[in-house]
Amino acid sequence: MTDAASPAPEPTSRDIAEVPAIEMVSTAALHLMSSAAVNLGLAEDLPDHVDLDEARTLIEALAGLVTAAAPRMGHHHAAPLRDGLRTLQLAFREASEVEDAPGEGPGEKLTGPVYARPSRS
Repeated sequence: MTDAASPAPEPTSRDIAEVPAIEMVSTAALHLMSSAAVNLGLAEDLPDHVDLDEARTLIEALAGLVTAAAPRMGHHHAAPLRDGLRTLQLAFREASEVEDAPGEGPGEKLTGPVYARPSRS
């Protein structure tokens, strides 16, 4: 019997309560990654769309989320998010006509400077 003073939770709230935090964080990170990739011109269906200001904001938010959540996520879950973040940071450097100083690129205040790996010849 439901007490009239405390209504039953909405089905959406119940569903969210059942989702582990690690899945919520991962899902949020994937949305940020996807949006940043689109704004870097990496989407197959929008290759000419480039908005570096939007991409910078999204990458910085992603860096904050990954940096804050990684210690609780464990290496197995955090490593792919860190790799994705680094890939986006490098893509930003490649897309930008004006290069940020080391440590000044999007999210680098949280992750440290990001450099391209030397290519193997």
